Amino acid sequence: MFTTLLIANRGEIACRVAASAHRLGVRTVAVYSDADANSRHVAACDSAVHIGGSEPRSSYLRGDAILEAARLSGAQAIHPGYGFLSENHDFAQACTDAGIVFVGPPGSAIAAMGSKSAAKTLMERAGVPLVPGYHGDNQEPQFLQNQADAIGYPVLIKASAGGGGKGMRIVERSTDFTEALASCKREAASSFGDDKILIERYLQKPRHIEIQVFADTHGNCVYLFERDCSVQRRHQKVIEEAPAPGMTDDRRRAMGAAAVAAAQAVGYVGAGTVEFIVEPDGRFYFMEMNTRLQVEHPVTEMITGHDLVEWQLRVAAGQPLPVTQEQLFITGHAIEARIYAENPDKGFLPSIGTLNTLNFPPHVAFQNGDIRIDGGVRAGDTITPFYDPMIAKLIVRGADRDQARARMVQALGEIQSVGVQTNIAFLRRLMLDPAFADADLDTGLIERQHDSLFPAPAPADDKVLALAVAALLARQGLNHSSLRKNTVHVDPWAQTDGWRINGHYRQVFSLLDQGELRELQVGHEGGQWTCSHNGPAQAFAWQAEAQAARQFSIRMHLGNTEALATVVVRQDDIHVFVDGAVHVLQAHDAVAHAQDESNEHQGGLTAPMPGKIISISVKAGDKVKSGDALLVMEAMKMEHTIHAPGDGIVEELFFAVGDQVSDGAELIAITE
Repeated sequence: MFTTLLIANRGEIACRVAASAHRLGVRTVAVYSDADANSRHVAACDSAVHIGGSEPRSSYLRGDAILEAARLSGAQAIHPGYGFLSENHDFAQACTDAGIVFVGPPGSAIAAMGSKSAAKTLMERAGVPLVPGYHGDNQEPQFLQNQADAIGYPVLIKASAGGGGKGMRIVERSTDFTEALASCKREAASSFGDDKILIERYLQKPRHIEIQVFADTHGNCVYLFERDCSVQRRHQKVIEEAPAPGMTDDRRRAMGAAAVAAAQAVGYVGAGTVEFIVEPDGRFYFMEMNTRLQVEHPVTEMITGHDLVEWQLRVAAGQPLPVTQEQLFITGHAIEARIYAENPDKGFLPSIGTLNTLNFPPHVAFQNGDIRIDGGVRAGDTITPFYDPMIAKLIVRGADRDQARARMVQALGEIQSVGVQTNIAFLRRLMLDPAFADADLDTGLIERQHDSLFPAPAPADDKVLALAVAALLARQGLNHSSLRKNTVHVDPWAQTDGWRINGHYRQVFSLLDQGELRELQVGHEGGQWTCSHNGPAQAFAWQAEAQAARQFSIRMHLGNTEALATVVVRQDDIHVFVDGAVHVLQAHDAVAHAQDESNEHQGGLTAPMPGKIISISVKAGDKVKSGDALLVMEAMKMEHTIHAPGDGIVEELFFAVGDQVSDGAELIAITE
């Protein structure tokens, strides 16, 4: 086993690799960009080397800088993680040429399987069924359009060198093909440095099932069963689970054998994943092979009890696989949820900002426990526009799928995050959705269940409002003593229970709940607190304990209602975490609110995040209708189209193609 490992990645996967390396006694070296100088993965390693600017092309995609970091740090091996250079055969070969072990397959296997087009050709020769489509080298736009027309719509355009949903579009009509093709090619070139694409027939209601394979340098190759990754948004996985619901032993063996055959056909070494698209009748088609460790590998670890990163390091060091196929078995059911900084209600638009609060439920290492959290950020860290906005992965295990799902619901309800928009509440609704609960899975589940997964927000009830008020009172230094034991105040001036010399205390709290004003009256008289909101006053008692700056654990009684909650107060925003949900309210200042309204600029469109203007579809004087595409921004390696909010005339454009824009910058002025 080598003694020093350089991890050529960032975020949660760099932290994940470092954990297994440390357990094996291997020294770790991190690399970092300007934006990641104080990141968690740097702290998780024994040493760190700066490799360039914040943009991936200036740092994590610079093979020369990473190899130089390995030379300077004395690393004998490089683990690429996933993404970035993990499937770059030139980088794998450069490591070999430099005498450094690349923890992954040989460059030839990456080249064979790294191109979706080449891989499909190889699988076609091997007799593996393929989805009808075009996987050739001719990339002339009109030729590709003719191929799509011949296949029949809808079709799926996919980046040949890609993954993670980047450079991928569903095209419903021939008239939309040209624009979608151009967008895919731009996105593919930006993310992977290769704009080659392929076209496939888009299957209706398919499932996405993948097989984990592992091979060593001694001729051994096994499959560690399957993962169901059908629940996706924007062609990116949201939920992964293992084993796949409804999988029969015969089909598992057939898919496993096909995956092993695919790996052996290219002389594969290390961890890889063969992905299949599966129709409702059970027919499966080869999609692609990912020649790296997958984001969702923890669910496989949870059901098999094997550390796949440890396997990677041992195989890279020349050791044989630790078990045979006959020694592998499945225990229980595991589910992984990807927690992102994004707003599901706005098309899963990424959210930028500082994670002021980030609390996870208690968890233990995956070898012994049923809940695991793989994360790459901490409270106080910033989600930047340069990288994928993943906050963490939450993985749970149960004796069966129902128990695993119940544990996931509970664990999601215990996460507390403040500072950026997240998909936590959406994930919890997804776990509770009847279709997901019944394992009625396919890649269109989120769209199919849209109404139940995106319900209209319900107003905060009196309990939530009272908890917010209790936190505001605690911030003022007031605390109700009747809920505290063994506490005696001798000096009335030292009491924090609202005591007044005339015996009367009154305060009105104005809160904004989804734009609606709620007023609560709080009073204290004769040793009794009361609270009223649109009704008679109720007895009100609370005890608040400060957990951190501006964060309170509150036990409250309101009339006959009792509640235990965590409340985070940051400036005017109040986040109430109770009963597995979070409610966001604002302390309302009528004077300041009136001033903000008078200064508000009407008729403009602003940038939802920092990014770069890729294309503009309109010019000053153009008439636009609601929903028309106005411009396209690139941020977080994805393209985001800005649409007209209503009918109007373009008055002015404030940026040109190629310009970088900041979050909130006014892009276009439109008059009604």
